[in-house]
Amino acid sequence: MRQVFTGWGVAVKRKAESYGGVFIMQKKQYWNVKTLVFMALLIAMHLVLTRVLVIDLGAYRISVGSVCTILAGLWLGPVAGGVCGLCADIIGCFMKGYAVNPFITVAAILWGVLPALAKPLFANRKKTGKTVGICVSIVVTAVLSSLVLTTAGLVIMLGYNFYAIMPGRLVQFAIMIPIYCVLTCLLYFSPLTAMVVGNTSPAVLKNKTV
Repeated sequence: MRQVFTGWGVAVKRKAESYGGVFIMQKKQYWNVKTLVFMALLIAMHLVLTRVLVIDLGAYRISVGSVCTILAGLWLGPVAGGVCGLCADIIGCFMKGYAVNPFITVAAILWGVLPALAKPLFANRKKTGKTVGICVSIVVTAVLSSLVLTTAGLVIMLGYNFYAIMPGRLVQFAIMIPIYCVLTCLLYFSPLTAMVVGNTSPAVLKNKTV
């Protein structure tokens, strides 16, 4: 009787298989140290791009920080993407001295969650199909996050006039979303994806009993 154990981390999924008297139990782990490190890096990059390298015009904020949250979801999964969006928004509010706006916080979370949830629909397609899938998921997320939730937060929580800010937000949407799509696709199809996904791929815990 012998047992062989490999892998580490938090057990998320177990799979038992039987091969001619050899029983193999597998546990897959996702939240290892390297995953947390990449999440921290993406949150830091998001903060730099949205709180430092940003054009802030009150109801209109020109930045590409949400690309970091989108990539966090595509690379690390919807939970990690949502956590990155949540942490980046809350930390950013503390950095600038803002009160946390729940509508904008939910919008930040959705940037990391929705594209990641849509990934299974295009993950097995060719590059063109993946590009279309990423762009469509970004547009859908932008409508919900930017045009709906963020605008609601500005109107309900901060007192902006809806009719006064909506035309400008539509222009901002039309300009920034193509930029988001281009940057996300360029980075997703770059060697960075193989590096991040390769380093954070689930470790496997195998218990072999012969």
